Amino acid sequence: MDASSPPHYRRYSSRPGPAPQSGGLPPYTRRNTLAQPVAHRQPTEHVFYAEDSKGRPWATLKVHSSAKSSKSLPTFFEKENINGSLTYLLRRGIPSMLLRYVWTDSFFQISGRIITGASADDSFTFLNIHVPIWSKSLSVPRLPSQSPAHWPCSWDISIPLPKSISLPGDAHSSRLPETFLERHTRASVQYDLTIHISRGKLRSDSRIKTAFGYVPSTRPDPPSLLRQLAYEQCCPLPGPEIDPMGWKTLRPVTARGTMFKSRTVEARCTLSLAKPLCYTRGSVIPCFLSLEGQDSNTLDLLSTPSSIFVSLRRRVRFYNNTGSARHDVAWTESVEDVGSAVWWAAANPASNAYARHLEGEISLAKDLRPSSAMGHFSITYSVVLCPFDAANFTSDSASLLSEPVEIATMHAKAPRPVAYAPPAYDQASRTNNEYYATMRGTNVHI
Repeated sequence: MDASSPPHYRRYSSRPGPAPQSGGLPPYTRRNTLAQPVAHRQPTEHVFYAEDSKGRPWATLKVHSSAKSSKSLPTFFEKENINGSLTYLLRRGIPSMLLRYVWTDSFFQISGRIITGASADDSFTFLNIHVPIWSKSLSVPRLPSQSPAHWPCSWDISIPLPKSISLPGDAHSSRLPETFLERHTRASVQYDLTIHISRGKLRSDSRIKTAFGYVPSTRPDPPSLLRQLAYEQCCPLPGPEIDPMGWKTLRPVTARGTMFKSRTVEARCTLSLAKPLCYTRGSVIPCFLSLEGQDSNTLDLLSTPSSIFVSLRRRVRFYNNTGSARHDVAWTESVEDVGSAVWWAAANPASNAYARHLEGEISLAKDLRPSSAMGHFSITYSVVLCPFDAANFTSDSASLLSEPVEIATMHAKAPRPVAYAPPAYDQASRTNNEYYATMRGTNVHI
């Protein structure tokens, strides 16, 4: 499975028991797939070689991973071991007196790095696992294998990856971040698996190296019972008034602006987000917006779905000089809007002359990187209420409201979220709007 895609989990029904009978249809028992065995896909095998000067392989590394294809990088999920084998393919007939030159030392190295530039000082290693394979020194632990007198000689490997690590100076541990590499972001997170082979004084050392993808397993807490029931029965979501435990209602803000460059207008805006404020990539963020004011014409204008812009904003934060203290360096931020809400009129509560209520949701891409923080690198998200963009309405360009949220890789242990946006809904494009265009991808130095 690619590192850019979240793991797929089987959808199940939590409502076992006989289904209601219908005229002429035979009775049946609802299938409870939770109790059914889950079919697991066989691991994908990746093969890497070390070759001599004539291009003949003399060592082979085989790695089994969750990647979709052997042509992709090996990919591992949290709690998965790095499994595989290392095989020496030395030609028969090697004099036994030369074995001491062939067999000296070899070991596995698994590393995780944060790379923020081209120089050595711009790379920070947060993960470094060293596993000896073989050494002519009897004091070094060895992996079990066949005797070196038998060719080919192979070692099976199974190396666990830690769920989290503690860095020097940090009071708490940090979960390993997901592999991160994007063209327009200077910082990246890279994992490597390397086999180091030392072949004695008469031959140069060799290595077999491959990058691999890593995906942490993070999931939200279950939503409110009323929302779970709505998802399970495909019913409309209960709003903040009906299900106050299922929403976080943010502080009200006032949207002020000028109509036709002459008349000052305003509306009170109250944005609510579904709780918990952690959402699985590939799903949606349910939203609810209330607008209140004394001018019904202004409310009609601002409550038009194409006038409302609520975005999911990603912030990648890092600094280059990894050897300096955090307060001694200039942080760099890459800010990008990675999703926007679509809106439609809410059925409950009904709008009136002085209030408008709208339901909305932000669709999350399946390859969205999860929230993470490791050393001098972090990926954070927030839901931002941006200025309204209505015809003949002008206002200050500053955001009205921002609320931090988290993005996870797995679904909660509850019914999966359901998308409620009307079919074929396409919100008006804002690419010509100077404010929104600049916020789609900016680098900020602090």
